[in-house]
Order: sequence, then structure tokens, then C-alpha cells
Amino acid sequence: MRDIKNSDAAITTITIDKNLIDGPTGNIYEAISIISKRATQINGDIKKELLEKLDEFATYNDSLEEIFENKEQIEVSKFYEKLPKPHALAVQEWLENKIYYRNTQDEELET
Repeated sequence: MRDIKNSDAAITTITIDKNLIDGPTGNIYEAISIISKRATQINGDIKKELLEKLDEFATYNDSLEEIFENKEQIEVSKFYEKLPKPHALAVQEWLENKIYYRNTQDEELET
């Protein structure tokens, strides 16, 4: 996974020129579909990483009544909440030509 902690992706909503998005494919819908699939991958990676870090601090009790607030878990969660959202990271990767994609329909037509 790329280093999302040092990404230039926007944390807030920004407007992006449509021509920059659909330029590589020539089709805005295809570009959005590719970006969406990449955002799903990024989200899965972030979730996996977060759960691994939170498991390091986990305490398991038989009693549901006892809930311990672990400061380390809270800090880790706050850190991940402040990161850019997966769709913003995917759009930034798309604009920087860091997403590999291929059109399988074109390959079928060639054979």
C-alpha cells in the first residue's frame, strides 16, 4: 500500500476539472468506475491496518459490563479519522497516473 499518511489528497471536498478525470479513458463513467474500485481497495487496506493496530491494545474480558477505555486505542482511532478518505486518495492517485487499469473489452475484440 502506498504511504497514505503523506498523501497530497484533499481532506475536504474540492472541485476537480472533469477533463482531468476522463482524460486518460475518454469516458467519465469508465474513469469513475476505475476510481471507485481503487477507493474500495484503499478502504480495505486502511481497515485491515486499523484493526491490526487496535488488536495490539485489545483486552478481552468475559464480562460485558466492564468496558475499559484504552487511551492508545483512542489515539489510533483519532489518527485514522483525520486521514483523507479513500475516495480522495483514489482520485489523487488517478490524477497522478498511479492507477494501472486495462480495458478487457478491447482485448476481447483483438482476439
